[in-house]
Order: sequence, then C-alpha cells, then structure tokens
Amino acid sequence: MPTSTDDEAVVLLQELLRLDTSNPPGKERPAQELVAGRLRAAGYEVDLVEPDPERPNVVARLRGERPGPVLGLLSHVDTVPADPRGWRHDPWSGARADGCVWGRGALDMKSQTAAEVVAACSLAREGWRPARGELVVISVADEEVDGIGAETVCAERPDLVRCDYLLNEGAGVSFSLDGERLYDVSVAEKGVFRFTLFTDGVAGHASVPASADNALLKLIPLLEALATAAPDFDLTPASRALLAELESGADGDPAVALERLRGRAPNFAPLVDAMMRVTLAPTMVSASEARNVIPDEARLHVDCRVPPGMDEPEVRARLREVLPADGYRLEFTERIVGTGSPPESPLMDALRSWVGRSDPGARVVPSMSTGYTDSRTFREAFPDCVAYGFFPQRHMGLGDVEALVHGRNERIDVRDLALAVDCYRSVVVELLG
Repeated sequence: MPTSTDDEAVVLLQELLRLDTSNPPGKERPAQELVAGRLRAAGYEVDLVEPDPERPNVVARLRGERPGPVLGLLSHVDTVPADPRGWRHDPWSGARADGCVWGRGALDMKSQTAAEVVAACSLAREGWRPARGELVVISVADEEVDGIGAETVCAERPDLVRCDYLLNEGAGVSFSLDGERLYDVSVAEKGVFRFTLFTDGVAGHASVPASADNALLKLIPLLEALATAAPDFDLTPASRALLAELESGADGDPAVALERLRGRAPNFAPLVDAMMRVTLAPTMVSASEARNVIPDEARLHVDCRVPPGMDEPEVRARLREVLPADGYRLEFTERIVGTGSPPESPLMDALRSWVGRSDPGARVVPSMSTGYTDSRTFREAFPDCVAYGFFPQRHMGLGDVEALVHGRNERIDVRDLALAVDCYRSVVVELLG
C-alpha cells in the first residue's frame, strides 16, 4: 500500500514537471520557490542564493542537537529541452499513467529533487532532528549547461553548503549479475578533455576537384582510427573496487574482466568499459561554408572523457595510441580533470545497510559516472567531502533508463520514487542519528 510520503513525492514531482525549466534558458525560479516553500513549512532554515533573480539556488538546513557531520542532499531542477512530438504524454504534463510519472526531468533529475525534499520534510514534520551534525538540502539551477548553480553556491556561500557527505545523481539503477541484484553507487566521475582535429588543404571550385586539395577528405583516416581503435585501460581506485566487487575472477586484468562481464551483465558491460579507459566519440564535422567550394580546412570535434585524475599529458599519451602520428592539428577546447571519493566510508555503509534491509540478498557496488555531475564541484570546493551518486531504481531496467534520460517519453516508475524516499530517510537517520 502506498504511504503518505509516497503520494506526497508523486504530487511534488508532478508539480515540478509542470514547470518548464528547459535549459537554456532555465528560468528555474518557480520550481525553486516551490522547493523552498515545502522545506520552510517543514521547519528548515532556507536561503536563496540568487546571482540571477530568475535562477536562484535553494539551501535548506536542519541543525542538530550537537556538533557532528554535515550531510548534503543535492539535486538540480533544470532540464534539457524537449520536443513534444513523439511523446505519449506532453513533456510538461506530469501525467501519471501506466504506473509512471511522465515528463522532461522525470529521471534527470526532478524525481530525485522530489524524493530528497519529501524525505527531509517528512522527517522534520515527525519531530526528528539530527542527534549530531546537520542535514542540508541543496537544489541548484543550471546543471545541464554550465554548472553555474553549484559553482556559485560553493564559491559565494561555502558557509551554507560545506558538507562532509553528499548524495547526488549518477547511479543506482539495479541490474542482475549471476542471478544477484546489484545497485551501483557512483563514487567518482570522469573528466572531460574535448578536442578538435584540424586538417589543411587548398581551396578550389567543386566542379574541378583535381584542382584543389580537399581538407575534408583528410579526416577519413582520423575517423577510421577513432572507429576501430581504443586506448589502453587506466584503472582508478573506483574501477578497481568495482572489479573486485564483481568477482570477475580476472586477477585484475581489465580486458579479461570485461569479456566475462559481457556474458554475465551485457547491459552493464559497456558502462564498465567506459569507466576504465579514455573514450573518444567524434560528434561534429565542419568544413566549407559553401556547397560549391572545396574546403581548405576541415574540423572534427571529439568528445573525450577520461578517468578521474588524468590531466593533459596522460590524455595526449593515450591519444597517440589511437590517432595517426601526423597529418592534422589537435587543439583541446575543454579541460576538466575528473574527481573521486573513497569507495569506503560511513555514507557507503549507510547505503549498504539500506539495500540490505529493503532488498534482502541484493548488495551495492562502487561505480563511476561517465558523465558530468555537480559532485565534481563539491569535491573541488571541499576536498574532504565524500560525494556519491545514488538514486535507487528497482523496477526500470538499465537499458530503459539510459534510453529515456534526455530522450522521448522520459518517465519514472512510482514504485522507484517511493524507494528513493525510503532510502534517503534511512541514510539521513543512520548518519545523523
């Protein structure tokens, strides 16, 4: 039977989904006022950090009876845009149908905002206060484009958001391995080293191709290399811990572990592969500005994600394993070093305890986010902060979730929303007493 908190989470999620916070432009204020109002009514001290009046950030605090750790529950309320064409329900309807709540942001990540807020508010309404430390609920703007929300609160109001432990997005969809259910916890995330490859030629009229030197054609060997080769593995504490938990029997050999995993958990194997190495995805090509002019310069844009801790020299070394030695110029357009937290901590213990109670026989495993989250900003601002990504989902498969995030018909099973509320209530009480 649904509980009152389950119903409350569904209603709050529906209200958030009906507010179009597509970024750009964001305009998150109505959503943030909704969140702030719920937390304020439950007894939280609420601050709005608003460098842009249309895009405030919410920080709500519940103080404990004595000093202790600070636990942060982090989320963002902006979403990527949506084209209503092809959706079964309007992306801003918040429709409840087929056991799910539908809308842009239902998975990424207004569902987690709703679950965190309802968990925090329900505890406070019941009279709970931390026996030690503080609970801080943080809802930020502008995660999907520039990450300005998290960067602003960490830089301008560190006194409000400094925390010892942080729960954010990034993992938690359960999957099966040899008949056992596993929930992954993101303890690290990859860095971003996007780059552009330039090739040069001689321009000419497209009606006489032999009179020119087509720079666009010189991209072909580069594209072929990116399609057929991959850099060697770079194991980090997070990926080593994951391989150990998966009990691959590979004695630390990532290639062997990966091959065995493809047969044991085919939906999870591609993610593990991406966690353990530099990945190179060509995404855009540009050349001539006119259809009848052979280009004298062509550009290939590559989205490059790298394991935590890797910086430019190590990235260039891996690129040399894949790309030809010459015939092009390479220019990095973005350099962000990935970050991580220790795979073992009191926060991991609390998540492990909750999984053991709520899903007997299942267990948690550490993993790594292959994409960006605001956890990186908090780890950089507060080096001792243990930041994990975890939103538990038991009723939607890993393949389904991956296809729906940023895609059409984004939705969340209402049972998983209830699961998340229960998880956050349990973790808060276990860590703060």
